Amino acid sequence: MQIADLMTPDIEVVTPDYTVGIAAQMMAELDCELLPVIEDDRLVGAITGCDIATRVVAEGLDPNQITVREAMTSEVLYCFESEPVGEVSQKMMNWWVRRLPVVNQGKRIIGVVSLGDLPEPSSAPRRREIGMPLTKSRTARPSRRSRRASRKPAAA
Repeated sequence: MQIADLMTPDIEVVTPDYTVGIAAQMMAELDCELLPVIEDDRLVGAITGCDIATRVVAEGLDPNQITVREAMTSEVLYCFESEPVGEVSQKMMNWWVRRLPVVNQGKRIIGVVSLGDLPEPSSAPRRREIGMPLTKSRTARPSRRSRRASRKPAAA
């Protein structure tokens, strides 16, 4: 199965000339965290809530005066419509992303794929296992009472 079979087509996009304020309003209305940025019908970047927070709000800039071009991530990650679902799923896990724009061979945006669109890989670690050691090697600590009882009295 190819990623084109699972992606969401007909997505909202912005151009680099939109203001960040308009992009943020669109993101709020659409309840999405990422908007692809296109120019001449080609993917040139993406703007995320994190981009807006760190490059505009944290700097004290007016989102209605800053363009998407000034705040967007231009080195955007993406996948091709013809890629197998398993490969895209692995890329998303390796890149730690929840959404990827989907482009055709001409790098024209045709949709977006999110983790929710993908079948759960059988080899993926469960959430609680991420970052945890494979085996627990901790030994039980003595209780506070037993540590106090084992202290030797100070020499007088």
